[in-house]
Parts: sequence; C-alpha cells; structure tokens
Amino acid sequence: MKTARPGILVIDDETAICELFSRFLTDSGFEVKTAVSLAEARALITARSFDAVILDQFLADGTGMDFIGELRTAGPDMAIIMITGHGDIPLAVEAMQRGADNFLAKPVRLSDLKVIVQKSLEVGVLKRTSRACQVLGARTRPDFGSSPAMRSVMEVAGLASDSEAPLLITGETGAGKGVLARWIHDNGNRSASLFVEVNCSALRGELLASELFGHARGAFTSAVQDRQGLLDVANGGTLLLDEIGDMDIAIQAQFLKVIEDKTYRRLGEVKERKSNFRLICATNKDLEAEAAQGRFRKDLLYRIQVLPVRIPPLRERCDDIPGLVRQLLAFLNYQYRDVDRSVLSLLESYPWPGNVRELRNVLERAMLLSRGKALEPPHFPGLSQPAAFAAANERIKDLERVEMESIRAALDRCGGDVNKTAEALGVSRATIFRRLKKYQRAIQ
Repeated sequence: MKTARPGILVIDDETAICELFSRFLTDSGFEVKTAVSLAEARALITARSFDAVILDQFLADGTGMDFIGELRTAGPDMAIIMITGHGDIPLAVEAMQRGADNFLAKPVRLSDLKVIVQKSLEVGVLKRTSRACQVLGARTRPDFGSSPAMRSVMEVAGLASDSEAPLLITGETGAGKGVLARWIHDNGNRSASLFVEVNCSALRGELLASELFGHARGAFTSAVQDRQGLLDVANGGTLLLDEIGDMDIAIQAQFLKVIEDKTYRRLGEVKERKSNFRLICATNKDLEAEAAQGRFRKDLLYRIQVLPVRIPPLRERCDDIPGLVRQLLAFLNYQYRDVDRSVLSLLESYPWPGNVRELRNVLERAMLLSRGKALEPPHFPGLSQPAAFAAANERIKDLERVEMESIRAALDRCGGDVNKTAEALGVSRATIFRRLKKYQRAIQ
C-alpha cells in the first residue's frame, strides 16, 4: 500500500523560487503546491490541508508575518517555516513568537531546506500526538450549558456515574447523548476499562447480532472463522447501545436475557458466556410510543430505563448558546473566542434542528469563511434565512439517503458480509460502519 506523501505549500512571489523549491522537494519525496500571493495561498488552504508551509516575508498582497496567525488557525499542527532576509534575526524571532516553527535566511541552501522541512514535520507529528493524548486523557465535565434544564441533566449524570444501574439517555439527534454517555463512563468506577459503542440503527438483523454476540465458524454462509462479539470486548467496561429504538424486535428478545443475567451465546455456538458490562442506552425516539405500537418490547424498556435522563433540544435552552460557542471555539483552537453580540443574537434566533452537532458544524464553516479574523454575521450564511437553509439541508439528506441505500443494497448482495461489501465498494470495513452510522443520523 502506498503511503501518502507529506503535503508542502510554498508561498513566494518569485516564480523562479517556487519552481526551484517545488522541483527539489518533489524529488525529495514531498507533494508540493506553490502560490505567488496570499490570495492564491488562501484558496489552496481552503481546498485542502498541508503538513508544512514555506512562507516568504514580502508578498505582493501582504506580509508573511501577518499571515502566520491565519495559517496557525487553519492548521494548529501544520509546520510553518519563515524565510527571512540574511541576518535579519529580529524578524526571525518575531516570526517564532507569532507561531512559526522554524526559519531560513536567504539565500536558502537546498540541503538546509530539506533538513528544516523534515525537522519541522517531526514537530508537527509530536504536536498531533500530544493533542491526541490530551483529548484521550481528559475526563472533564462536558459543558452542555448552565441553564436550569442542563443542571438537572448533570445532576442525574453525576448519580449515574456512581451507579451500575442501566441508564437510558433520550434526546434529539445531535443533542449530545453519546458525549454524555462517555462522560458518565469516564467518571465512574469502570473508567479504566473500555467504552464500547454500538449503533443499532446502522446494523440490522443478523449483522447486529453478530456484532453484539460474535459468531462461531460456520454459523452462517460468510462466517469463515470464529469472531469475538462486542459483549466480549465490553466485559468489565461500559456498553453504549446508541439508537436502541431501531433495534430489531428479534434482537431485543435476545438482549433482554443478556441484561437480566449477563449471559449470552455466540451465533452458532451452544457454549454460554458471561460479560460483566455496565449498560447505557440512547435514543431519539419515544420508546413509550414505540412500545404501544408494538415496535419495542415493554419488558426491555422497563429494564433499560432504571435511570432515565432527557437532554433538551438546543432551541429550548438558548441561554446556553454563548457558553457552548466559547467552548466549541476553544475545542476547535480558534483564536477569537469572545464572539460579538450580533453573532450571538443570530445564533440564538436560529431553531437548531441539528442541535449542538449542527452548532459545531456551523461554527467550523464560519471559521473557514472568516479566514482567521473575528466572526461576523456574514460568516453564517443561511441562518438569517431559515427556509432556504432548511431546503438545502433536505437536499443534502436526499443525497445521503441515496448513498445509504446503495451501501445497504451492497450488504444485501453480499449476504451481510461486511468484508465482502467493503471489497466490492472499494472501501475499508471501518468506512462501511462509519457511513451507515453517519447517514442514519443525518436522515433522522
């Protein structure tokens, strides 16, 4: 398998320099793009990501020094190498203070260029590794907001983290059910063990049963070897059944026994196995109504909602939006976190059908449109025209339905075998699961 080459962007208003650096770095194993102006560089950065940028100080439409902050916002871990005049040490120091990782003095020797690029890329890898460790190691309270409704939610969450009782989290799509479930696990006595999530809407019938319980070789046509189920994996930890309202009735009956005595059998196997997991369920459906219609087992509902908690939609707690905006901008490493009142008023007036997930997506888009500057109302197109925005969302959902149905049709043709389906579609097995999960959420 080919490994993707690091992407380098060279920004210099001298075409000859761009061509020289491009040929040399390409021969050295990098993928190189060039820009002779800041405007051209912005267009390239918006279209794709780069691992490193080589930036000249003086350009036709601005200075490289002033562009450093914009680059750092676009890519917090991107390596930035500033090219300065010979002996201009104060300029190099200022560039480092503004966020550059390294500098080169003119005239640039190509051998030095290669060494500096490689070392700067290594620093970028260390930054990404450190950031990932911080994210994985963080076990802090998720800031859903400070409204009375969310304070009540977090009180129940605090009780749930100290309990082993099954918990049912309800709320609309994008409200943060999965985030809350993860926080409860991280702050409970099982935090040292695994948190395992299963999306019941993405997997149906035998496919979901196989994922949960595992299967023995020969259990069905494509079962060519024994396979461990996620109940095995969750032993000692927490199992989140996301969108449990979409679980098939037949699987509900099987899972009821698992909840009651923590025992189960792999498909095609008579051996009884045990799994000591803590159960959290989540759904955007009214399970009482589903049970009344015969689509959800009442006995299962009684077992999973020992501790029920409902996350209210964002439109019911607009007072939480300013705090959520600051938190999300901090998470996205945006330098302007004090948002103008005109922007907050616009955000507070929007109904947010996609809840906190939609708020994050809208903020990410606004960050790109702002090009590293403070957020303003024009950076939020569509929010002032809810009807047009909703129509655009519906068109996106239509496309997502088509792709989802294509994947499911391929699964049917391959007898539910995810490996064969992934091979037929030319994607990985993990991609199949991610797509099903994403598109199921998108159309709800």
